[in-house]
Amino acid sequence: MITIVDYQMGNLRSVQKAVERSGVEAKITSDASEIAAAERLILPGVGAFGDAIAEIRRRDLEQPIKDFIASGKPFLGICLGLQMLFEQGFEGGTHEGLGVLKGDVIAFDLPDQYKVPHMGWNAVDVQPAAEDWGVRSGTHFYFVHSYFVRPTDPSVVALTCDYGGSFCAAVRQGNLMATQFHPEKSQGDGLRLMQHFATSPIEVA
Repeated sequence: MITIVDYQMGNLRSVQKAVERSGVEAKITSDASEIAAAERLILPGVGAFGDAIAEIRRRDLEQPIKDFIASGKPFLGICLGLQMLFEQGFEGGTHEGLGVLKGDVIAFDLPDQYKVPHMGWNAVDVQPAAEDWGVRSGTHFYFVHSYFVRPTDPSVVALTCDYGGSFCAAVRQGNLMATQFHPEKSQGDGLRLMQHFATSPIEVA
């Protein structure tokens, strides 16, 4: 069973369907006790950083999410669910993130030939942190974002992508994995990544 966090800012059904195509049951919830009891947890997200983190706090879900990550059980963040893991985001002001990972979230500042948001298919390069994900350098995933994460610790960078310069496309730290792209919208390669998350062994810290 995989639990998907509902805070009214994610494409929840698409994520649920992608998980179920891996042969694993998935449920959507905003109940803190169900998040705490989850076996595996997904934090999706679409929208603005400040609005999203405010909604998580309004629903008293911040601590259950952080406690789950600290438990050592598998966690997956998607798009905004990656960005909120960091200390600060600068979309529409300065907003405090969950602070699970050190670093910040900044806007693309690119020459005119690059459109923002970065939208569509783009290739990733695999870093040592993602060598067991079954992803090859050159694999294309689907992106929709105007901001990207800057981890303080380069060792957590799992995948990079080039869009007017290299940026962090995914992170990995122990049981935590999170992607800037949308695996649930990335066809076969995205579904394989979801399946890796859904079926990888649980090693509780």
